[in-house]
Amino acid sequence: METIKTSKLNQVIALFIGSIFFITSAYAQKPKLIIGIVVDQMRVDYLYRYQSKFGEGGFKRLMNNGFFNKNANYNYVLTYTAPGHASIYTGSTPRFHGIISNDWYDKRNGKNVYCTQDDNVQTVGSNSEAGKMSPRNMMTNTIGDELRLATNLKSKVIGISQKDRSSILPAGHIANAAYWFDGDNGIFISSTFYMKQLPAWVTSFNEKKLADKYLSQDWTTLLPLASYTESIADDNPYEGLFKGETKPVFPHKLAELKEKNKGYNIIRSTPFGNSLTKDFALEALKNEDLGKDDITDFLTVSFSSTDYVGHKYGINAVETEDTYLRLDKDLEELLNYVEKNIGKENVLIFLTADHGGAHNAAYLESLRMPAGYVQPKVIADSVKNYMKKIYGDTLVLSYTNQQFFLDHKALTNKKLNLREVTEKIALYTQQLDGVANAYTVFDIRNASGSNDIALSRIYMGYNDKRSGDVAVNYLPAYLDFHKTGTTHGATYTYDTHIPLLWYGWKIKVGESYESVNITDIAPTVASFLDIAFPNGCVGKPILNLTK
Repeated sequence: METIKTSKLNQVIALFIGSIFFITSAYAQKPKLIIGIVVDQMRVDYLYRYQSKFGEGGFKRLMNNGFFNKNANYNYVLTYTAPGHASIYTGSTPRFHGIISNDWYDKRNGKNVYCTQDDNVQTVGSNSEAGKMSPRNMMTNTIGDELRLATNLKSKVIGISQKDRSSILPAGHIANAAYWFDGDNGIFISSTFYMKQLPAWVTSFNEKKLADKYLSQDWTTLLPLASYTESIADDNPYEGLFKGETKPVFPHKLAELKEKNKGYNIIRSTPFGNSLTKDFALEALKNEDLGKDDITDFLTVSFSSTDYVGHKYGINAVETEDTYLRLDKDLEELLNYVEKNIGKENVLIFLTADHGGAHNAAYLESLRMPAGYVQPKVIADSVKNYMKKIYGDTLVLSYTNQQFFLDHKALTNKKLNLREVTEKIALYTQQLDGVANAYTVFDIRNASGSNDIALSRIYMGYNDKRSGDVAVNYLPAYLDFHKTGTTHGATYTYDTHIPLLWYGWKIKVGESYESVNITDIAPTVASFLDIAFPNGCVGKPILNLTK
């Protein structure tokens, strides 16, 4: 009897050891760490334009030693920061994940809401209101959420960015942490959605006051100014100014300009905001022991200064070129650390962008190219006057994110037909300067598979709970912006065509011109990890990336 019990015990032990070996082997076949890098407002052509000035260890390391999807695009509009980051990591579009813009008109409450706004949580790390944020407005989960679920919450998932939305939305709903920059205090913070207090390493990092160090210097060009031949003249009328400057030229004296430009927030519009983000990411890698065991971890890093610089100076500015040359060095430092301490063969890295950016319309006009500006208030007022003339009521509650939100109570009280009213608005709006076309909610709902590219992208960006009744599409190169710098958000390739680079774990060297969508990233990563796709995923795995 004793021998039988011992035999059964040995079998149980053997099964237990075997299961541990199987689980360990399964994990060992996967990357120890995934790093998702998003460069805010990065057009794909920057890789070619600045290539001769890049070093070998940053962008060119990824291009020459990884896989380059050269025809990667966004398949929806609006191409803004929040929906871009949400779409990359959910494998979905605003139609399903609900992040239709950075902010939107709330039809139930009659006011605008911010994408990560959450009044039920508090700031962790400072006394500001900047931490009252969470991912609760996102309706689907992320690849990081699926990784955490698949490993019974053993994987670490952490999001980092200057922008709250660019760290929170990528990290997902059950991330270990998300951190972002508090411009009032010059430090990184979080929210009670994730933690009660900052980890000791974050507090120690903040105590170094690196933002002060970066802002104590002038922003001068990394290379001799005359060598920036990929950009237009440093002194030109198409670039914005810091308050206190009279010309948009180097050097930018940051220490002198700081107080007139919202204190620490000025760092966002310099390349040093990216450097600070890199510094913080390195500390997270070290102190969170990311990639140090056989259970895959996930770090999302978004570099936001490229967007702030782009908005202020435009895509042809010396400032923009200098920002990318300095980011190239920041990437090199990050990649060097990862390869030395974790190993290239153990880390899967992808780099992409949340949207592109347009040429400054005034600059294009100076070259006699078709371009111009639209004024949303003029469009809204014109439509309201038109509606009042026909129906005795403006019927418009809001014109937000290029969409008209109508007063449905007024429509009901006046016994008006929604289809008829929206068709009148669409037909009228299409005649206005700068407008290419306008689509009713009925056009959009029936647009699945449409050959009209603009309509199909509006369809994928349309959420029934949050979007409006008529969507307006502007003409190419017509901007809803001031006449210096640039913006983004359009259906056109200058905003939808972005870089997509893969590097590291089992990634072969190569390139492809095959069309892929931004929504294909998350299912590709999920396939590598043998885990479920995010629950709102509409993308498909990208083929032929691995050896």
